Amino acid sequence: MKKCALITGATSGIGLATAREFASHDIDLILTARRADRLAELKTELEATHGIEVLTLCFDIRNQEECAEAISKINRPVDILINNAGLARGLSSIEEGDLAHWEEMIDTNIKGLLYMTRLISPGMVKRKSGHIINLGSTASKEVYPKGNVYCATKFAVEALTKAIRADLYTHGIRVSQVSPAHVEETEFARVRFDWDQEKAKIYNDFNPLTSKDVAEAIYFMASRPPHVNVQDILMMGTQQAGGMLIDRSGRRYDH
Repeated sequence: MKKCALITGATSGIGLATAREFASHDIDLILTARRADRLAELKTELEATHGIEVLTLCFDIRNQEECAEAISKINRPVDILINNAGLARGLSSIEEGDLAHWEEMIDTNIKGLLYMTRLISPGMVKRKSGHIINLGSTASKEVYPKGNVYCATKFAVEALTKAIRADLYTHGIRVSQVSPAHVEETEFARVRFDWDQEKAKIYNDFNPLTSKDVAEAIYFMASRPPHVNVQDILMMGTQQAGGMLIDRSGRRYDH
């Protein structure tokens, strides 16, 4: 039987690029997101283009009951769980933070990851195999001004990745994370700024990573021999050297 990967937040950005990358390597997919129309379009595209099997599950990862109901519809082993769903909301100093933004980031970036891992990992333990890959960030490594709660959630992702690995490594389960810096071809900036198109134009003067760059790193992790666990990939565009160190002298790598 083909391998099967479950990808959360699969209809945009890194999740979408990862779905296409894995499909191109003949891996069946279980794709989750909140936008049913996009899931349907992606299923049609990937099945027609690559001849793989795609199951789509439309639910809100922040809701534990919806997660459990959706996962109950899966009737095959999940070999790879990619906890991709996540977001940043707002960019405010802590004393001006929007509580609704904080709740959304915590519920999605931390609790959603935990819900999915709790639902999928027992099957991996039973089979003594599997791979969990979490989407971290350079914000898992260093904080930046006004990134307070978003950075906290990504620090939590890094801590959870390490803790989950400590719990599961004796069962033959690999646990990894990918930690990208700025990434374009995503909805990240638009979501952060409540779809303000002008504020979201943050990549006009340098080349960040692309969503495909990150997807390729995720596939690299997942495709190593069973005895190899690439625990973390920290990646940035060449014009970025840290969270606040960006060469904004122009998009020199555009073709």
